Amino acid sequence: MKILIVEDNPQITDFLSKGLKEQGYAVDIGSDGKEGFYLATTNTYDLIILDIMLPFMSGLEVCKELRAYKIDTPVLMLTAKDDSDDIIEGLDNGADDYMTKPFVLKELLARIRAMLRRKTSTTNELVFKDLKLDIIKKTVSRANNKIELTAKEFSILELLVKNQNQVVSDSMIIESVWDMNYSNASNLVKVYIYRLRNKIDKTYDEAYINNIKNIGYTLK
Repeated sequence: MKILIVEDNPQITDFLSKGLKEQGYAVDIGSDGKEGFYLATTNTYDLIILDIMLPFMSGLEVCKELRAYKIDTPVLMLTAKDDSDDIIEGLDNGADDYMTKPFVLKELLARIRAMLRRKTSTTNELVFKDLKLDIIKKTVSRANNKIELTAKEFSILELLVKNQNQVVSDSMIIESVWDMNYSNASNLVKVYIYRLRNKIDKTYDEAYINNIKNIGYTLK
């Protein structure tokens, strides 16, 4: 899953980015309101963390404009103080939740999981034949046998299952799983697909992950 952080404080950005990446999320960063709005309208994210006090365009304005553009990505607003007027205005402008600074990372991560759970409440489980993924608990099984995956492996498999019977290109995997500026990710895709095949297909008669030469990968 991919999260956009729109925050102009480098220390908070670094803290959030590190914590989210450790949990397996891909992260993009916007350092002001205009950049955040541009990224949110030109890329697809599972969640947006949006500071209220931003240069050029406030977080309240960004959130309001995103909703006007019919972008329904969940938005978690950050506010520097427990100002009820800002909080109310943020929620009225389409934010889904808020946190005040300073915050505890564990609580922020719990809020994120809850928001993503609400977003995907009807599709918590993804299924391809006897392969099952719980996208909230991050568990995988095939033929009722539990399979241990790393966070990146899970994200790639989730993308493949969501697009089963369609070809998923290297660039699609990179865009979904790694940060937008991540270098040499194309080489990593091959490594991670190899690892996934060893875990998902190696001990079974039927191989699910197929390589379409010079195009990408598919589950079929």
